[in-house]
Amino acid sequence: MTLRHFLTTQDYSRAEIDALLEQAAAFKRSPRGQQLAGKSVALMFFNPSMRTRTSFELGAFHLGGHAIVLAPGKDAWPIEFEVGTVMDGDTEEHIAEVARVLSRYVDLIAVRAFPKFQDWAVDREDNVIKAFAKYATVPVINMETITHPCQELAHALALKEHLGNLQNKKYVLTWTYHPKPLNTAVANSALLIATKMGMDVTLLCPTPDYVLDERYMAFGYQNAKENGGSLKVSHDIEEAYRGADVVYAKSWGALPFFGRWEQEKPIREANKHFIVDEAKMALTNNGLFSHCLPLRRNVKATDAVMDSPACIAIDEAENRLHVQKAVMASLIGQR
Repeated sequence: MTLRHFLTTQDYSRAEIDALLEQAAAFKRSPRGQQLAGKSVALMFFNPSMRTRTSFELGAFHLGGHAIVLAPGKDAWPIEFEVGTVMDGDTEEHIAEVARVLSRYVDLIAVRAFPKFQDWAVDREDNVIKAFAKYATVPVINMETITHPCQELAHALALKEHLGNLQNKKYVLTWTYHPKPLNTAVANSALLIATKMGMDVTLLCPTPDYVLDERYMAFGYQNAKENGGSLKVSHDIEEAYRGADVVYAKSWGALPFFGRWEQEKPIREANKHFIVDEAKMALTNNGLFSHCLPLRRNVKATDAVMDSPACIAIDEAENRLHVQKAVMASLIGQR
C-alpha cells in the first residue's frame, strides 16, 4: 500500500475532505479518544508557532498519543536538504538520515517550514516538506510551508458550522496591508479550500502583482470547475465585497518582487485602505469575517470588525484542534 501523507488538500478528493471534516466535527462533540494510543508524533518546527504547536500537542494527548517538539538549529541539529552537496557549512546532518531515523522512533512526522523569501522559483517547490515525505517511512503532515492545509480544514469546518451548505456562497479572499511581506501559504490554502467547497470565490488584491502563484490559481480554477463554483480576480474593493457571504483576510508579498522587498514596499504602503472595516463589511450579505491569526488589529482589520458577531476567527482557531485530530487519526489508521 502506498504511504499516504497530508501535504496538500489537492492530494485529497472532495469526498475525502468531507470525511475529514465530519470526523473533526465528531471530535469536537466528543474530544477524547484512544485513536493514537501508544503512538507518537514528531513536530518539527523550523519557524515559530503558537496555535499550531498547542493544538497538535494537545490533539495527540487527547487521543492517547504523545508529541515530541523539535526545533532544528535550536534544540536539534541544523538539517541539510540539498542532494549531493558537500556539507562543510553550518548544517550537521542530512534529511536522508533525519527522516529515516525519526521514522524508526515515531508514527507521524509533522513539519512547519516557511519559505526563505529570497527566490520564489526555489521556495515554490516546497523542498523541505517534500524531502521529509521522500525519505520518511511514516506519514508526514504539513503544519505550514507554502500552503497550510490544516488551516484550510479548520476554516472550512467553521464556515460549515455557520453557513451550512457552502455551495455557491460568495467568498472574498482579500489581500490586506502588513508592514512586512508575508508568506502566501494561507492565501493559497484559502483559495484551494473555498474552490474545493464549490464556493464562488473572488480574489481581491490591489494590483496584478498580488495575484497568487499560477500553480495555485490553476488549482483554484480546476477545483471550481469540478465542484460547481467559480473563481475570479478583482481589484475593485466595492464590487468584491458587495453581497459577499464570507470575507477572509490575509496579507502576502507580491511574487514579482520576491527577494526584492524594498521595491515592493511602496506598493504595500499605498494600499493600507484594503483594511477590513465596518464600511466594507456593510456591503456584504451579512457576511462572516475570518482570519487565520495572528492578526494585527487596526492594520489588517479594525477592532470593530474583530469584535463583531460576524467574526469567526476564534471558532476557526479552535477548529485547528479538531481537524488535526482527524488528520492524525486518519493517517495512523492506514498503518
